[in-house]
Amino acid sequence: MKRYRNFDEAELDVQYNARATTPNVLDILTQYATESAHARATTPCVLDVAYGDHPDETLDIFPSPTPGAPVFFFVHGGYWRALGKDDSSNMAPAFTRAGATVVTINYSLAPGASLDTIVDQTRRALAWVYRHIGEHHGDERRLYICGSSAGGHLVGMLLAHGWHNDYGVPNDVIAGAIPLSGLFDLTPIPFTHINAWMKLSGDDAHRNSPHFHLPAHGCPIVVSYGESETAEFKRQSADYLAAWRARGFAGEYVPMPGTNHFDIVLTLNDTASPLTQAIFRLMGLPREAA
Repeated sequence: MKRYRNFDEAELDVQYNARATTPNVLDILTQYATESAHARATTPCVLDVAYGDHPDETLDIFPSPTPGAPVFFFVHGGYWRALGKDDSSNMAPAFTRAGATVVTINYSLAPGASLDTIVDQTRRALAWVYRHIGEHHGDERRLYICGSSAGGHLVGMLLAHGWHNDYGVPNDVIAGAIPLSGLFDLTPIPFTHINAWMKLSGDDAHRNSPHFHLPAHGCPIVVSYGESETAEFKRQSADYLAAWRARGFAGEYVPMPGTNHFDIVLTLNDTASPLTQAIFRLMGLPREAA
């Protein structure tokens, strides 16, 4: 039986199995942790700052050397059930040297937390940063959000309309966004193995699909994904970017040859990477930094 875009359930499982596209995924995940630990050990930082009452609701801050800096707010991936901020600060050295303040966040993981809870935590983390980042050399008017995979989806939910008043932030709180390898239409997820831990109903999937909740006023975005990703992961990003541009918002696709779903994140600490250069341009960081 065809479930979504002419795919049956077995075909959807192949399309949405990111790990299967990357044989050395465990090595890359180890590199996430190793490079992030190095960043925390060598870059000035404030760790485990609470943005809420739950023990999972913490973030790390890597202040810019100078006040009034643009802020790079990073949301980790892991299909909403794995990883954390301790795996997600590899880019802090390059971005702080370029003049940015970097923030990496934790959120509760599925299946212990619902996707609604995870989205709420991500929004509360951004609201906390908006209110407090000036204490860490950041400019709350220049918040740039980035996330990979599930983090790319959560970036999309931060870009979505309708949540800002409840969290005490302006509708234009986000100055720019960089969703990487994101999922923007979750309606196929209930038909895949991912739903073993996500437990999404059809209504849950639609409510949490950024593609169906585009804002009335959008910021510039940069979209990218790994070269070896599945057709569906690539299509999700391409369709979201097309819908964004169709509303008259600025959007750019940056090809990343030779990368996969996982190691594209590691290129963020490489100032020669086309993706990092595009982000620096978006954030107004000096060209010589790249």
